[in-house]
Amino acid sequence: MVTTLLVVVICLAIIFDFINGFHDAANSIATIVSTKVLTPFQAVIWAAAFNFLAFFVIKDHKVANTIAKIVIQDYVTINVILAGLLAAITWNLITWWFGIPSSSSHTLIGGFAGAGMTNAIFMGDNAFHAIKSSYIIEIASYIVLAPFIGLIIAYFITIIILHICKNARPATAERWFKAGQLISSAFLSFAHGGNDAQKVMGIIYVALVSSQVITDGSTMPDWIPLACYSAIALGTMSGGWKIVKTMGTKITKVTPVEGVAAETAGAITLTITERLGIPVSTTHTITGSIIGVGLTKRVSAVRWGVTINLMWAWVITIPISALLAAGVYSLIRLFA
Repeated sequence: MVTTLLVVVICLAIIFDFINGFHDAANSIATIVSTKVLTPFQAVIWAAAFNFLAFFVIKDHKVANTIAKIVIQDYVTINVILAGLLAAITWNLITWWFGIPSSSSHTLIGGFAGAGMTNAIFMGDNAFHAIKSSYIIEIASYIVLAPFIGLIIAYFITIIILHICKNARPATAERWFKAGQLISSAFLSFAHGGNDAQKVMGIIYVALVSSQVITDGSTMPDWIPLACYSAIALGTMSGGWKIVKTMGTKITKVTPVEGVAAETAGAITLTITERLGIPVSTTHTITGSIIGVGLTKRVSAVRWGVTINLMWAWVITIPISALLAAGVYSLIRLFA
């Protein structure tokens, strides 16, 4: 049944996707802006276009399916989804305000899982009965693996490029790689849209199932992917300039050559994980890739103090989002 609460939840999910877009805009445009290949305005238009292009290409929504199944159906209610979304939006806005490139993906996962676990407690069950531990373990493992994979791929891509171009004139090489950054940034933006938009698709799908508008296992309505890809693209167009500064300049100084390597490595990692149905963090992936290109110069080229602070933000995102969702769900139960 379509209720007012369901409509509110769907609207909040779309709002979260929009926030995800401007929060994660830095992932796609930080290097291309810091190397001055495009202006910030040009970069967000470019990134948004390729965010949305994923709608026409990706039809097998494996990541959405994973998100939809994190909380076992017996513990999913419309209030659980509402609490998870409110918690995720709150943490996303807090980290955006302070310029911390935390994971929107893990914020949403933590919020959904935390609300579901709290509902299980209210039902008199063990909180951990509400979640599929295999999915959570897989997602948690990629907090470490995604940036590490991006780092390794970026490191070797940079080494290969430098070897191939070792006899090229610096001015010519820079001109070619500035053009190459347009391609690598487009690839990364496409992969970002394809991975991140699906997470909200999964949440909306679960909301429709829990409200008995559709049955579990039925085909996802076409309007859900369209709405989610549109929201994340519009969010990207609005930018996230505080996080752009952190990603583009504070981790390590990035040249056009290194920008191509970092963006390509990030896009490859995201494409692989999207095919596997693993909801990884775009933020973690591109951060690891930027560190990887920095390491090709020397270890000290990476500003490890900034990097360690980012890693702490990654570690605390899921538990804080879960705690926020637990609090919000408790309040909803109290006043509903």
